[in-house]
Amino acid sequence: MKAPVTGLVADPVCALHDTGSGHPERAARLAAVLERLEASGLAAELERVRAPEATRAMLERVHEAGYPADVAARIDAGARALDGDTTVSRDSYRAALAAAGGAAHAVERVLEGAWSNAFCALRPPGHHAEAAQAMGFCLFNNAAVAARHAQALGVERVAILDWDVHHGNGTQHVFERDPSVFYASLHQWPLYPGTGRAEERGLGEGEGATLNCPLGPGSGDVEWIGALEQRVLPALEAFRPELVIVSAGFDAHADDPLAGARVSTAGFARMSELVLAFARENAGGRLVSMLEGGYDLGALAASAEAHVGALRG
Repeated sequence: MKAPVTGLVADPVCALHDTGSGHPERAARLAAVLERLEASGLAAELERVRAPEATRAMLERVHEAGYPADVAARIDAGARALDGDTTVSRDSYRAALAAAGGAAHAVERVLEGAWSNAFCALRPPGHHAEAAQAMGFCLFNNAAVAARHAQALGVERVAILDWDVHHGNGTQHVFERDPSVFYASLHQWPLYPGTGRAEERGLGEGEGATLNCPLGPGSGDVEWIGALEQRVLPALEAFRPELVIVSAGFDAHADDPLAGARVSTAGFARMSELVLAFARENAGGRLVSMLEGGYDLGALAASAEAHVGALRG
């Protein structure tokens, strides 16, 4: 029997997305993660590939027709921001195509059985990106692109678990009327972007396929792991996903400067172990995670190492 393989999708083009001096979502984030994986020896146990660019068809399964071209045109015209938080540079469009395309490629490799699971160390992040609006450091919604790509390849039910400290408004809104994608979020409340109340459960045919677990400032391992075990995983088990996608933000860490959660590195390791065990028991082990937030470089690197170590088993 072939030994289980964890894939790592990373690409140098993502470092060329220049957000400017002092911006929290900076190229040093990826460098910190990749350097930690190398130093720990984990990188040698992973199958590393570069990220192909997302195609227009992949993007427009999630984003409004014309939105990708509009982003490209604005950047080509010299725009330096797409909203108040989302600064861009000359190479940002290429980086965003790699971030979305890399997530889709990881899904392909997992579904075909080449990888047991995968981690996408790519940027810019994606879960705030709406169908026609860049937002919160995000240009394209990488997790949503990955989910729709999986469905284009024949998967019927996809679960997205988002544990970034900020609610993934964009991902929720893309799927809130769709019962074939279950979106579950652990996040701090109140906090940017102001969505993610517990009563937001989906709309129309998608009602019940959204689960928000808002957690107060100061919540740590007990609260976050408890919500995952007691609320999220039972709901996902009832949904019976064929693939699990994790929007893996590590900004709920106690050392992160952008929020007030108190999750530890060990807490992220435990959350990762629980979700992988769930995927093995309920989705054939098929799990793809992708980097979202995390802005203290030391905490980010340590948490990503713990996450990938759990995936590698």
